[in-house]
Amino acid sequence: MMASSSVCNPSLPIHHHHNPSAANTTASVFAGTGGGSMVTAKKKVAVIGAGAAGLVAARELEREGHRVVVFERGEKAGGTWVYDPSTETDPLGIDPCRKVVHSSLYRSLRTNLPREIMGFLDFPFSIKEGRDLRRFPGYQEVELYLDDFAAESDVLKAIRFRTEVFHVGMMEGGKWVVKSRRDFGEDVAVDVNEIYDGVVVCSGHYAEPRIAEVPGVERWPGEQIHSHNYRIPEPFQDKVVIVIGSSESAADISREISKVAKEVHVSSRSALDRFGKKFYGHENMWLHSMIQGTHEDGTVVFQDGTSVIANVILHCTGYKYHFPFLETNGAVTVDDNRVGPLYKHVFPPSLGPWLSFVGLPWKTIPFPMMELQCKWVAGALSERIALPSEEEMMKDVEAFYSRIAAMGYPKHYTHNISGCQFEYFDWLATECGYPKGEEWRKEMYFANTRNKTENPDTYREEWEDHDLISQAHEEFSRLKQQHSVKNM
Repeated sequence: MMASSSVCNPSLPIHHHHNPSAANTTASVFAGTGGGSMVTAKKKVAVIGAGAAGLVAARELEREGHRVVVFERGEKAGGTWVYDPSTETDPLGIDPCRKVVHSSLYRSLRTNLPREIMGFLDFPFSIKEGRDLRRFPGYQEVELYLDDFAAESDVLKAIRFRTEVFHVGMMEGGKWVVKSRRDFGEDVAVDVNEIYDGVVVCSGHYAEPRIAEVPGVERWPGEQIHSHNYRIPEPFQDKVVIVIGSSESAADISREISKVAKEVHVSSRSALDRFGKKFYGHENMWLHSMIQGTHEDGTVVFQDGTSVIANVILHCTGYKYHFPFLETNGAVTVDDNRVGPLYKHVFPPSLGPWLSFVGLPWKTIPFPMMELQCKWVAGALSERIALPSEEEMMKDVEAFYSRIAAMGYPKHYTHNISGCQFEYFDWLATECGYPKGEEWRKEMYFANTRNKTENPDTYREEWEDHDLISQAHEEFSRLKQQHSVKNM
């Protein structure tokens, strides 16, 4: 993994995104159909998934006056933040006939972002008495925060729980057919076919594992597991474990396993100058290059020349974008984890704004990004915000892809926006007529990144950005006062 690398959209001219006269001409035909005073075109919109993206999509769409139905296959909202202790029947997660578990949370998981910047922009992730008071709380606190957001936004009424979408397809006239199956228990399920004006895909991307290619592994006698199916460290007691990856999950899981395992060997493309060395402060953890080969006697050989006899290979290698329900006649494809073509990671040029994707970019602060994407989607669907022409959007996408290729980035880094996320946020905010992000948010993100890099074992407990925390709390107090005045 290239830890500090990212790809961004090129700085191309922005073409007539805001054309009030055009939007209002179209919208006037629909005036009065959606209630409220906003003169826009009200649409019937299907949202796939009730995780963080689906919840904020429902709120923004309803704010814009659209009629919204959210489809959620689980029994509650929260998506990836709803913990499931069960794991899949195939620990690698590649058997198509496996029992699928959609959660990828492990029991000890805590946020790697401070709560001040993690929350939605107008709904702070505040400390609540009697709950997890830590600045980097556990997943349970994030789930409760999303519950609070759903209740405050009054979007629960729009959600159909235990309802799985198995087909989304285009119809003549630009409409979409959405086929879903509602599970009533006791082997009773009802299929429903419905027609929608627009579809917003918020189904997440943490359920379909990507697996590293390990030469000779079919003859290697040890166990293999993907981090998607990791929950607790106890099964690794006294074992020699190889962790492939250098992501956040790899860092957390390898350290947790080291407390019970005999040895932990981390195989990574990063930190080339440290290969073969121990992790500071960890007597039984070593860093290696990628795996060169595996053998029938259990030996694993690394490209740096070292080798070890191991019991387990744990793939912390990320996930695939996976939309098995979506049929676009080739308008949108997934190629080496590039979902495309997509204008600014959201709209297919030939199908926008009627089909959109929320939450695809990674190496970012997800909740605020999703919120801004949803504001853009909601405004574009009501025709209050005009998108460029299909040709202009496609030209932008092609320039973006050319830039990635010229910089030598692999295709699967298309949606990595770590180096330009704040420019992306500000671009989205400008499109929506929303204020650009506050400086303290950006500074806090970078302060946390530095602290995490320098102090990977302690950054969640010790920090030095107290002045930025004070600025955040001042901002949250202002928001609370505005909210109180509005509700008087």
